[in-house]
Amino acid sequence: MRRTLLVALAASTLSTAAAAQSDLAERVRRYREGNEVAIVRELADLLALPNVATNLEDIRTNARHLVGMMERRGIGARILETDGAPPAVYGELKTPGATRTIVFYAHFDGQPVDSSRWRGDPWKPVLRSGALGPGVRDLPLVSPSGRYDPENRIFSRSASDDKSPIVAMLVAIDALRAARVPLSVNLKFFLEGEEEAGSANLRTILTRHRDLLAADFWIFGDGPVHQTRAAQAVFGVRGVIGANLTVFGPIRPLHSGHYGNWAPNPNVMMVHLLASLRDLEGRITIPGFYDDVAAPTAAEREAYRAMPAVDRQLIGELRLGRTENEPASLAEQLALPALNLSGLAGGRAGSGGANLIGAEASAYLDFRLVPNQTVDRVRSLVEGHVRRQGFHVVATPPDSATRRAHPKIAMLTWSGGYPAARTGLDSPGSRAMLAAADGVLGRSIIRVPTLGGSLPLADFVEVLGARFAILPIVNHDNNQHGENENLRLQNLWDGIELYAGVLARMGREWQSVP
Repeated sequence: MRRTLLVALAASTLSTAAAAQSDLAERVRRYREGNEVAIVRELADLLALPNVATNLEDIRTNARHLVGMMERRGIGARILETDGAPPAVYGELKTPGATRTIVFYAHFDGQPVDSSRWRGDPWKPVLRSGALGPGVRDLPLVSPSGRYDPENRIFSRSASDDKSPIVAMLVAIDALRAARVPLSVNLKFFLEGEEEAGSANLRTILTRHRDLLAADFWIFGDGPVHQTRAAQAVFGVRGVIGANLTVFGPIRPLHSGHYGNWAPNPNVMMVHLLASLRDLEGRITIPGFYDDVAAPTAAEREAYRAMPAVDRQLIGELRLGRTENEPASLAEQLALPALNLSGLAGGRAGSGGANLIGAEASAYLDFRLVPNQTVDRVRSLVEGHVRRQGFHVVATPPDSATRRAHPKIAMLTWSGGYPAARTGLDSPGSRAMLAAADGVLGRSIIRVPTLGGSLPLADFVEVLGARFAILPIVNHDNNQHGENENLRLQNLWDGIELYAGVLARMGREWQSVP
């Protein structure tokens, strides 16, 4: 009898909690439905500010605008300056009685644009009836009815990467206040203005403001939702390092008939060297490359098994005849290190093809790193491998004496780079955030141990000891970094509800985490 009563009581408690969460989502939704025009207008005003990461004055203009957006909400905000670098924006909102502090991160700078490839001006936000294609039409930015079709999309640079998550978080605060629901955590904002330029000054800013940015957990708003359109929480990112590789032949192009089979051909040397780096299934064949790779934890393996299968859908969308390392899934492959050949150039091809031996061949490689791999170790392994293939490795173009002294020369120039970063799915902060997200969604949010892409989150871990999750909201087909970048409005609406639920519940969920 006692057991029956306990089960009934537990079921009643869960039912009450679920009802409370459902009510919270509904109240946030009602607020949004009554303010859609104002929300779209605020986003459009922010998007209208040019924000190419390398234009310092434009980034400062954006920073001042963001400070104003936060101050109108009673958030203490200021600009964080570093000499000669784009500014960051800091904000803080204290919650009486809260025992946990989270920081929300997004970046407000954007990629350069080629306006000739856009349908319209990248800095004049346009509302359209859907994704570009037959029948899509331009719509008034201010809806006469006060409501929008959720499949409408806003087109503008940074519509998805990363200005809309900032607006979603601020509107989530508005909605909770309107519903008289207090935040359950102290909230800080760290908005970066240099992410798309490589975050060269990020570590300096984090170090200088270490005390200001102290927190229990970080939530990053960058990136897209799952390809199924379902919300996901991501707990890691791969590291990255790029390399320009050049191999040299004769000092000038030569006639292939007169000198072929005698003068070494740099294109031939290059393809053989590249083939020695990885196989057709994506496995890197550099000796020792996988020695430092950490095996997935039990929680991560479980998360991979639970993720929705999207491979068949993507194979159809992308018209692929095969995938690498079949039958491994996309999610499993993204948890591994990767070597991508991004570009290859040498000689002439196509309509300009000519029978010649070129002077040099070049390639650009990008390496994606996983936990325990370091940039220095990867560089050392790659350069050692190239030497074992018989190449003399240089970092600058070789002079005549160097060319004569070595039968094969490879120039390797490395670009930046940073290691991977990951937070355990079973850490207290992760579990509290997941419980809050599950509650507001009414279902389990997709757990993703690591993102395929790269972000400099290792700086946050190494400088601040940060634990983090990425909680993205934008559509996966948003064309970020490309022309006609866009945001599907339903993603913005869903993001407001998700962020509101996390702000309202995460602190209380944390109290029950052992």
